[in-house]
Amino acid sequence: MKKIVLFAFCSLLITSVFAQDSTATRTSYSSGNTKINLSNRANDHFLLQLGYTGWSGIPDSINTRGLSKSLNFYLMFDFPFKTNPKLSMAFGPGIGSDQIQFKKTYVGIKEQTALLQFRDQADTNHFKRTKLSTVYLEAPIEFRYTHNPLNANKSLKAAIGIKVGTMINAHTRYKTLQTSSGATVNDYLMKESSKKYFNTTRLVGMARVGLGHFSLYGSYQLTNLFKEGVAAAVRPYSIGLTLSGL
Repeated sequence: MKKIVLFAFCSLLITSVFAQDSTATRTSYSSGNTKINLSNRANDHFLLQLGYTGWSGIPDSINTRGLSKSLNFYLMFDFPFKTNPKLSMAFGPGIGSDQIQFKKTYVGIKEQTALLQFRDQADTNHFKRTKLSTVYLEAPIEFRYTHNPLNANKSLKAAIGIKVGTMINAHTRYKTLQTSSGATVNDYLMKESSKKYFNTTRLVGMARVGLGHFSLYGSYQLTNLFKEGVAAAVRPYSIGLTLSGL
């Protein structure tokens, strides 16, 4: 599976070198007796997404808290259909990241136990803030609809697709050690990094709809976050805002 992912990314990078030349030659389309010029069409090459992320299938024994975040950035190349300029396919490389917040919990991603430990530390010393971050190199593919391709910056837009990713980092971040009553023991920062318990390849379904440069998006991971048998069958999801342009 990793070889497939690497091959997909290499193909995207090679294609991106020729993408602008390819799109530049396809600027005019015929619709009945009317010729449509798309030379100034906004192709939404850049996508920046910020949203809330959560875990489906999470057991009650794992105490998440606060506002967990998702931040994604993609460079997309858009290819309109010759038969219908309202429709297009887009793909390209990007980075996706999730940050899950926990309450009075130690996440043992560097431990040598068979199971990933989520230890409740409410009755003992604990960190005031605990965060688990995962970062992926991703290749999204979108099927897009633009209601008015001649004025895409103000048009209704919608897209649906999938993205395949390979994990490049997983780490925990702990800040400010406290007693069980909340008194500060030591104000310091601790980071631990390991991919031992994680599925390093993921497949995510996604959709978005909006107007002009802004759209609402939703995504759901189709593969489990963790390896089978080491933790609960958790699947991350995210909802938020997409800013697109160029």
